[in-house]
Amino acid sequence: MDVDDGPARVHRKRHTRPVTTGGGRTVGKDHNPQICRYWQEGRCLKGEDCQWLHPGSVGTTGRVASLGNNGRRTTSNLIDSNRSSNRAGWGSVGGGGGGGFSTGNNQGRPRNGKPCNFWLKGNCNRGEDCMYLHAHTTAPDVEMMTQLIGHEKAIRAIEMPQGASQLYTGSQDESVRVWDCTTGQCASVVQMGGDVGALLSAPGWLFIGLPHEVQTWNMQTSAQQSLSGPKGQVHALAVSEDGLLFAGTQDGTILEWKFNPITNFFEPAASLSGHSGPVITLLFIGNCLYSGSTDKSIRIWDIGSGQCLQTLEGHSDVVMDLLCWEQFLLSCSLDGTIRVWAVNAAGQLDTTFTHPEDEGQAEPRNGALKMCGCNDGAGKPVLLVSYNDNIVRLYDLPTFSERGQLFSREEVRALQVGPGGLLFSGDSRGTVKVWRWTGVQLAAGGG
Repeated sequence: MDVDDGPARVHRKRHTRPVTTGGGRTVGKDHNPQICRYWQEGRCLKGEDCQWLHPGSVGTTGRVASLGNNGRRTTSNLIDSNRSSNRAGWGSVGGGGGGGFSTGNNQGRPRNGKPCNFWLKGNCNRGEDCMYLHAHTTAPDVEMMTQLIGHEKAIRAIEMPQGASQLYTGSQDESVRVWDCTTGQCASVVQMGGDVGALLSAPGWLFIGLPHEVQTWNMQTSAQQSLSGPKGQVHALAVSEDGLLFAGTQDGTILEWKFNPITNFFEPAASLSGHSGPVITLLFIGNCLYSGSTDKSIRIWDIGSGQCLQTLEGHSDVVMDLLCWEQFLLSCSLDGTIRVWAVNAAGQLDTTFTHPEDEGQAEPRNGALKMCGCNDGAGKPVLLVSYNDNIVRLYDLPTFSERGQLFSREEVRALQVGPGGLLFSGDSRGTVKVWRWTGVQLAAGGG
């Protein structure tokens, strides 16, 4: 509690009947048995004189132990494989802990599974006595290589064009930064004049989503074009192999442009309407465009006709991201779930698995913000999902067994995969962290 030492002493004098907490500390009968917030953060200086509980030092560990999984549900429940013929083993293996949750200090006291925010800031004064993790990750085969510092506000998007030696980051500080992957230094800063809501690279191109426009950069000729038409912030971009560019906007409309090779410019082609809220994410697969929105739905669009083929409903909050893995569509939402969709016997997409499974529990879940897929050092598929508790969780596919966590001081809104086992995460403070799967040979020029 926020009390200074003076009032605390006065308060203690009022206790007339002492009660022992179990570890030798004596408090009054009316004492509130709350855990000291400053002790939890590793910065209480009162020691035994503190009126609030220090569980690690008095043997009262029940409440701390209840925080060990950080409020997450486990993935150890088996799935009835007869419920669907296309589950492909989703969630059929018990969840792994992802090393680090049983880490102890030199006094043999187990640490809480939650990372120490003060350690992440570089100023935890508890050292080995801190009950929280002093680590950037609990994944045994992922290491943090460096941090890219320069943006002043939240990172919204990260792009590393295929075959390039430069990394592009877009931020709400209204700039795009270009990073040299060999040196890790910022090579240039481009002021965009508005929040960067999305970045997308395609062979020879970089696209930037801004308020009321999309900027296109021709990486070969350095030519730029401003595409007008969007109303409000552009949150998502997608591009097809035949030169169609799509932008999801604040008013729920999806705008389409087609590249004209004669003029070397993108020209307006179509507008897709149907969502009742801002379009947050876009994904292009085959001849179909998939869109997720704040209206909690996913729409599937036929590009040839511009018609909506199907509306997927099931999420109870904003659909934040979409991802394709093999024949499955994955979606994550602020409702805290990841849904796996597959084609049913009627030829329609239907939910085949939800993580975590609905167990009838009413406790709130951490919202899922962003996803990316990659292969680990052994070539096994792994799904990375960032949540609004500032943690990126790593899941084996298709089992959804958790294999570790990546920690950040703020929530991660941007994830990207690079060559040579590299991973990039961008948080709300403007910091980009560079991670690497251990045992993977770095690609030349890949950092």
